[in-house]
Amino acid sequence: MKDLATLEGPGASANLGPALIMEAACLRHTEIPHTSKLFSDFQYHFDRVSRFYSYHPGDPAAYVAAAKELAYPADRRAELVTMLRARNGNSASLDLLARPETVAVVTGQQVGLFSGPAYTIHKALTAVRLAEQLNAQGIPAVPIFWLATEDHDFAEVNHSYIFGPDHRPVALKVDSQNGTERPGGTIPVVAPPLDQLRETLAAFPFGADVAGMVAESYQPGATLGAAFQALLERLLAKRGLLFIDPLDHGVRRMAAPLLREALRDGPKLQAMLLERNRELEAAGYHAQVHVEAKTSLVFLLEGERRITLRRQNGDYASKDRHYSTAELMDQAEHLSPNALLRPVVQDYILPTLAYVGGPAELAYMAQSQTLYQDLLHRMPVMLARSGFTLLDSRTSKLMGKYQLTLPNLFHGEDGVRELIARKLIPPAVAREFEKIQTATARSLDELAVTLHSFDATLAAAAEKSRAKILYQLSKLEGKTGRETLKRDQRAIEDASYMSGLVFPEKHLQERFYSILPFVAKHGLGLMDTLYANVNLDCPDHKVLVVN
Repeated sequence: MKDLATLEGPGASANLGPALIMEAACLRHTEIPHTSKLFSDFQYHFDRVSRFYSYHPGDPAAYVAAAKELAYPADRRAELVTMLRARNGNSASLDLLARPETVAVVTGQQVGLFSGPAYTIHKALTAVRLAEQLNAQGIPAVPIFWLATEDHDFAEVNHSYIFGPDHRPVALKVDSQNGTERPGGTIPVVAPPLDQLRETLAAFPFGADVAGMVAESYQPGATLGAAFQALLERLLAKRGLLFIDPLDHGVRRMAAPLLREALRDGPKLQAMLLERNRELEAAGYHAQVHVEAKTSLVFLLEGERRITLRRQNGDYASKDRHYSTAELMDQAEHLSPNALLRPVVQDYILPTLAYVGGPAELAYMAQSQTLYQDLLHRMPVMLARSGFTLLDSRTSKLMGKYQLTLPNLFHGEDGVRELIARKLIPPAVAREFEKIQTATARSLDELAVTLHSFDATLAAAAEKSRAKILYQLSKLEGKTGRETLKRDQRAIEDASYMSGLVFPEKHLQERFYSILPFVAKHGLGLMDTLYANVNLDCPDHKVLVVN
């Protein structure tokens, strides 16, 4: 991790926070747990994965080339603007989108409770930043957020995690009696856990303001999709972001021609995807979305259900009945694309120049490229969203006190306690351990040399014994540290405080917590601070110390 450098953030929005002072550093994704080889190469060695994408996101010429390749029909643009105006109202972004040469920078996310994970905001801000940069370069662009309301895995969107001043995770959840096949965005939030949210955030300077903002967004009868959009509009006010919902009738009508084509060419597309998966695996990567012969690229929307389909003898079947390909083509306005077809449908509807995604999305885009080339004959530039870990000044000071780096905190709370415990061993005892370990290692090395000239098998046995002896000394040192830690309740609390913020329940902060407790803690000016630190030229994860 690079050294922290002091920076000053821009002014905040009214009533929700002052200007923010912070420190910033970068952390390579290779130092973050569970980073895939595909994403690592996408960020740092794009030449290794370039055959799976159409453009290098770090090449400014890529955006110019993609803009020239984009031929978006005028009638589709007019229909799109009319449809978006009904959802978003009048705005300068819509006026700009109505112009024939304007492109879209698109991102999106499942409509999770209380804005979902914090990276939802990071995605949106990255899209806004790229649109701003394209406009400055003479390519008119608007940022558009695709509300992923179609997904029917309610368990993925029915909860959110926040924290209070102690940084202990608090789970907020809503229930539904609507079954498992209903698109998540259409489910009403009957009893949002506003009291629990308010209570958890109450001790933060802006906790009451954030709770009020959420309450205004989650009005009685609001669906998960509508409330999600309302909250993001409040968090990201005046940034020109447009929202589109794939369940709107107009969107489904616009998508129907492409869905019919995908059904018609189903066997060919299936074969292409299977071949792409083999190519990815042969190159040492993973296939993010599992594909097999019976995999369908579409679901059927029927009533309040999103029905899973399987390919069967050239046609399709649900658990209840059989459908011919022709039948489904006739119902194209009632079809919903799967994860691999969805981005292609999205970029057929929108004049997409670039898509901003996270690691998992960029992985399945490597599969979707085959569909893009066959159905759209083009693929937008794919860009990784900016990622952030937010620290407060106390956590930063504690890391310095215990000589910890951010990757040290990726071992979970028990691992952090172990590291702190070793730092707490009295200096005289620590020096004695170091002296004994050094002397023991040197003596054992000398013994191994002597034994090797006498009997090679004895030398091998000595090497094994060496490792065991040094391990036992290290184990004893660890026990000494843990005993010291037991006598220091403050250090135990410090480990909990740092771990709960940085790596809660062994998850990266931005993938676990909602942005809400951070806004409650630092004010809505945090949005300006994050935006100021979206650096499209930096492939690393950003670490901000916000005071």
